[in-house]
Amino acid sequence: MKKMFKLKKVILTIGAVFISLAVHSQQNYNSKQLLDEVSSKMKAYKNMHLNFSTSLINEEAGIKENDELPIKGEIYLQGDKYNLSYLGNNFIFDGTKLYVINHDEKEITINDEDLSEDEGFIYPSKLLTFYEEGYEHKLSNTSTIKNRKIQFIELTPIDTNSEIVKVVLGIEVSSKHIYQLVQFGENGAKTILTINKFKSDQNITDELFNFNRLKYETLDYLID
Repeated sequence: MKKMFKLKKVILTIGAVFISLAVHSQQNYNSKQLLDEVSSKMKAYKNMHLNFSTSLINEEAGIKENDELPIKGEIYLQGDKYNLSYLGNNFIFDGTKLYVINHDEKEITINDEDLSEDEGFIYPSKLLTFYEEGYEHKLSNTSTIKNRKIQFIELTPIDTNSEIVKVVLGIEVSSKHIYQLVQFGENGAKTILTINKFKSDQNITDELFNFNRLKYETLDYLID
């Protein structure tokens, strides 16, 4: 359980990055309508493939912006299933079981279900629906970043005991895709996730979301 608690941090904030926003006329929509419209659009995709990078800022702990290079990751999604590569770990959820593969330690942990949200984290299985319950949201400001117009939406947990203080989504208006997600934690930490590449409806096989036990047994991985 201690190992799984540490691994929960790996998937932090990833769930929210797949919400895209159709901003035709800000005056004609509220934040819920916008998020619902985008959720329907994203659910229509057969699958999604994203390359992303994350960085952490926590000035209270002496971690400032640009102190460290961003950490890169990659995720494939298909329905409730996903395959995430991040920080040397591989997370495979086949819709029933979650396989956490630690390549550095050559250890594999198997869980009978996807990670839950009981500690305020947003996980891949909740990518398109996390905001539907437990969050208040509103349209925020717009900004031009790298010659791209970005619309922001601010989401605040209703639960005052949540470890998440708020989540801010930055959406590129022209492409209607997420440009950036910023999650603010109660400990003063700010996690920034930036989408570097987004593809949908790719030619991928179901094997990507299945755990190949024989493969890892042959490689002498310890399977828990």
